[in-house]
Amino acid sequence: MTVTLTVSDGTITDATGSQSSRDGHSQQIAAQALPVLASEAVSAQSASIALVSHATYTSQAYEQALQAAIDQAFSA
Repeated sequence: MTVTLTVSDGTITDATGSQSSRDGHSQQIAAQALPVLASEAVSAQSASIALVSHATYTSQAYEQALQAAIDQAFSA
């Protein structure tokens, strides 16, 4: 899982996620979960986001990748 942040004036304005799984079922789950998780990240302005029901592994991976992206974006 990779999360790319868009930050404007110290505020997260977008958090786009992508996953590299080739498994069709995982891709289907991610396609539904990633927009919700991105919205959660923008609303929370942190990695403390609500997980998406029935997408636990995707949500947890997104949360970890989001925290890494936040650490990188705001470490400068």
